[in-house]
Amino acid sequence: MKTAAMFRPARGFTLIELVVTVTIVALLATVALPVAELAVKRDKEQDLRVALRQIRGALDDYKRAVEQGHILARVDGSGYPATLDELAAGVDDAQSPLARKIYFLRRLPRDPFFSDPAVPAAETWGKRSYASPPNAPTPGDDLFDVYSLASGTGINGIPYREW
Repeated sequence: MKTAAMFRPARGFTLIELVVTVTIVALLATVALPVAELAVKRDKEQDLRVALRQIRGALDDYKRAVEQGHILARVDGSGYPATLDELAAGVDDAQSPLARKIYFLRRLPRDPFFSDPAVPAAETWGKRSYASPPNAPTPGDDLFDVYSLASGTGINGIPYREW
C-alpha cells in the first residue's frame, strides 16, 4: 500500500537552480560595484568643492578684514594670512577695545583625497602665495590660495590640483 508521503514532491532547490541564482547575483554585483565606486568618488569630490569654497571664502574674508583695519597688516605684506591655521585659531581685532578675536573658520577642513589621517589638516593642502604665478603655485610669506594635492582627475575631466 502506498502512502501520501511517497507521492509528495521533493522539497529544496536543484543544483541548476542554485547555479542560476548565484550567476544572477554575481552579474548584479558586477553592475552595482562601479556605480558604488562612482558614488563614493562623487561624494569625495563634493566634499572637496565645499572645503575649497570654505577656505577660499575665509581667505577673502581675512583680506577684507585687513582692508577694513580690523587686522594689523605688515607694511610689506599683501594682507593675506601667513598660515591656514590663523583662519581657525583667530586673530586679534585691532578695532576692538576688549581685544576680541576674529575667527574665519570654525575648523580647518581636510582635503578629502589626502590619504593619511594623522597629518594635520593644514598640511593636506597645497599652498600658493600672492607672489607666485597661477600656473606654478608655490608657498611663500603669505597664503593667497589653496589647492588639492591629489594626483587624480575629477569626473568632470579636470585634475583636482586645478579646482
